[in-house]
Amino acid sequence: MNYKGFHQMDWEDRLTLERMLKIGTPKTKIAEALGVCRTTIYNEIKRGMCLQMTADYEFVERYCPEIAEQRYQDNLRAKGPDLKLGTDRAFAEYVEHRIMDDHFSPGAVLAEIRELGLFNTDICESTLYNYIYRGDVFLKLTPEHLPERGRRSKRKSKGKKKAARPPKGESIEHRPAEVAERSTFGHWELDSVMGKVHSRRALLVLTERLTRACIIIPVPDHTAASVVRALNGLERRMGRKFYEMFKSITVDNGCEFQDYKGMEKSCRRKGKRTTVYYCHPYAPHERGSNENANRLVRRFFPKGTNFDEVDIEAIRRAEQWINNYPRKLLGWKSASALMREYIAA
Repeated sequence: MNYKGFHQMDWEDRLTLERMLKIGTPKTKIAEALGVCRTTIYNEIKRGMCLQMTADYEFVERYCPEIAEQRYQDNLRAKGPDLKLGTDRAFAEYVEHRIMDDHFSPGAVLAEIRELGLFNTDICESTLYNYIYRGDVFLKLTPEHLPERGRRSKRKSKGKKKAARPPKGESIEHRPAEVAERSTFGHWELDSVMGKVHSRRALLVLTERLTRACIIIPVPDHTAASVVRALNGLERRMGRKFYEMFKSITVDNGCEFQDYKGMEKSCRRKGKRTTVYYCHPYAPHERGSNENANRLVRRFFPKGTNFDEVDIEAIRRAEQWINNYPRKLLGWKSASALMREYIAA
């Protein structure tokens, strides 16, 4: 006999099974007649057993093909697909390490794995997120380990607010269209990341709009004079390259950015070294790349960090990580790779 093997019986098989059970046919004979394994018959009978009322108004347990089909469909819906990563524990452990220890997002991990050809297992970003939220796939990885902790809150707008002080320099409204379109290299956004309350030290975060390259400069305090000194130091280190790379800098209306003349004035030559543009009050979206860079910085230095106690090496490691981090909006390339391309062009 050429058995069909373990399979789900179709509707005709179920009706035949019901008729043969009613006339008392042995289960072995039923299996031979239907061309299935005996275990399949036992499982099918177990699935379809239910209480039925006889003509004498008594309840007896009998096989019902309708109940068997209903339970089969219910089990099918509850089963779900098999895990696409299968038994590839090395893949799972690598994903856990990159997200938990190296601050990678799920998409960035998968992009790196494909780029380097590390594993044969290949799953999409949404599947990986589903596995993380399931809670029974990874040993340690949970939504709390995700960069946004599995959630991102949206701030409610409280209407227009009046600026604490009018900008002293050029408004963003006068910034060239090519800057807004991100069509040319060398236009930056600048913001400061504050430390613990009552601590003095802060970080200046510069973000290039086209490549999203990041420069982090520690400053001794949150003052305009420190910002000017930081830009002076950057100009001296870079020399002539500074004027090619820093065509403009867009800032907010914070007190540390009020000395626009000092920020624009060159410390190596006569005249300006760059042009500073000021955003509208309470409009952080006008420095969107900078705000995203600040979020990446906060993965290493959460709010409440005392920058007075953070050494320069830790800041450099964070800067290097950000610039080598594969970004979805860059086609999963890193900012440093794109920056090298534009500098070499």
